[in-house]
Amino acid sequence: MSTRSLLLVAVAIAVCCAAAAAEQAAAITVGSWQPIKDISDPHVQELGRWAVAEANKAAPSNELTFRGVTGGEQQVVAGMNYRLNVAASSRNDMDGMYKAVLYEQDWTNTRKLISFDKIHS
Repeated sequence: MSTRSLLLVAVAIAVCCAAAAAEQAAAITVGSWQPIKDISDPHVQELGRWAVAEANKAAPSNELTFRGVTGGEQQVVAGMNYRLNVAASSRNDMDGMYKAVLYEQDWTNTRKLISFDKIHS
């Protein structure tokens, strides 16, 4: 194979690699909120359960029972931000919906509940 042919093959490979990288970068953009694709993922449900437990620690007089995460978004940062729609019930409100905003950084085992608010319809 001639030098010219090798150069053309190398350029073609580089173009294909650049296109694949650009496509992947478009799929996960750092800093933008993206819908959570699999809301039934056990990790997503665990985050919702954890958020309810943390909210119960902050307001023990109105203890909530976790029912499930029904929707949400995630944002890639130095870790992951989540905005979760959480179904929970209490003695006063049988079927309440809440918005839980939390931060998680897996590699340091860090979780922080930013806010947990009732969604008023």
